Amino acid sequence: MTATEPATRQRFTAATRLERHRHVTGYTAVVVAGGYVEAGDSGRFRLRAGSVVFHRAFEAHANHFDTTGAVVLNLPLPASVPDMAVGLLRDVDAVVRLAGTDPRAAAELVASSGVAPLTGPGDWPDLLAAALRDNPSLGLTGWAEATGLAAETVARGFKRAYGVSPKRYRAEVRALQAWRRIPCSTLPLAQLALALGFTDQAHMTRDVVALTGRTPAALRREASRPEGQLDSRTARR
Repeated sequence: MTATEPATRQRFTAATRLERHRHVTGYTAVVVAGGYVEAGDSGRFRLRAGSVVFHRAFEAHANHFDTTGAVVLNLPLPASVPDMAVGLLRDVDAVVRLAGTDPRAAAELVASSGVAPLTGPGDWPDLLAAALRDNPSLGLTGWAEATGLAAETVARGFKRAYGVSPKRYRAEVRALQAWRRIPCSTLPLAQLALALGFTDQAHMTRDVVALTGRTPAALRREASRPEGQLDSRTARR
């Protein structure tokens, strides 16, 4: 999306459910009206008019819309994106007005207008999701026992809340963390794989390719090139 392209406004009818899905390109979602629950790689949040969600590249989420439905304005992800996943805007109307002429400037306004952070419900599925983000090698059976829940209850309840099994959530979060760490880490890829909880480098490679379509080695090579110099394979696309 460029500054001259119109912002994308989506209207969702009451009780609509969007199953877990992933966006290759990051974007900013501003809730203009209505509300919904979003459960994704950054947690689970109840959103309402004025809420803003910063979706980074390759993050996944599911959406369950309320009985009123919702209107959502999609903007570019600002360069100065705040260090948060979800927040509450002080003046959503100003963002909507600016988006009509300059979506990128509207996105920067969102990032610079003092977004108040929001927290999720904080029940056990959210606690497990947070634990898996902090430690992707976390043992699910041990976590369930320590929490006083049956493993079957954890599997069913988590999938109902997040739209994916705890095991799959763990794998996808781990791949996402690897994709983010590979370009900037100085560790050899084999060591990085073990540090992130993968069985070995081949395991990390499979999951990162499934997420991004690129191997860890290719991602690291691209990050080490001078800015503006493209991989010859990328340049031919």
